[in-house]
Amino acid sequence: MNWTAIWVTFKLASLTATALLVIGLPIAYWVSFSRRRWKFLVESVVALPLVLPPTVLGFYILVAIGPRSPIGQFYADLVGHPLPFTFEGLLVASILYSLPFAVQPFAAAFEQVDVRLIEASWTLGLSKLKTFFKLILPLSKAGILTGVVLSFAHTLGEFGVVLMVGGNIEGVTRTVSIDIYDEVQALNYAGAAKTALLLLVVSYGVLLSVYAMNRKVWTAWPQK
Repeated sequence: MNWTAIWVTFKLASLTATALLVIGLPIAYWVSFSRRRWKFLVESVVALPLVLPPTVLGFYILVAIGPRSPIGQFYADLVGHPLPFTFEGLLVASILYSLPFAVQPFAAAFEQVDVRLIEASWTLGLSKLKTFFKLILPLSKAGILTGVVLSFAHTLGEFGVVLMVGGNIEGVTRTVSIDIYDEVQALNYAGAAKTALLLLVVSYGVLLSVYAMNRKVWTAWPQK
């Protein structure tokens, strides 16, 4: 079993979930409460990774962060090496690929908060920022937890985007999914089976925990 690939995978998934918690909350808040008529354009862009083939998404990300793009040139000038085929580039791709798995549960949770409670908070003199942290966020914790865990679990199984943007560099960008593929290509089915079983158990355990905690939350919630 390739423990280095396992470490890279869990490191990538943890950082992706953390980054999406920071990035996804303001996006979800805007999507939920904005009255802009054109917000459906933003929603469509956020949801695009759900329907776009991973290799296509990976190709466009690769072009966008490549050395010939403004972003890629800026990064290369800043740190001294290109962004593609590095762990940092892989992290950027993973964040974009898993964005809807965080934003959509966040937004759905925000939309379940009673607008009258929000308006009452504003009436009492609390700012929108304080209302968000003291009212909306606590009432949306189940959806936020779901979004974080889904983005983590989704990153564990990435393949197409990882291969396009990160390549297959041992100890840097080689993840569990790529390691399983390589083992199968080498006809090492026993090794592939062990790693696949580990990934299956971890993924199921993560989702099981979320469903169990959410069921507990909703069971204790007052019924109308």
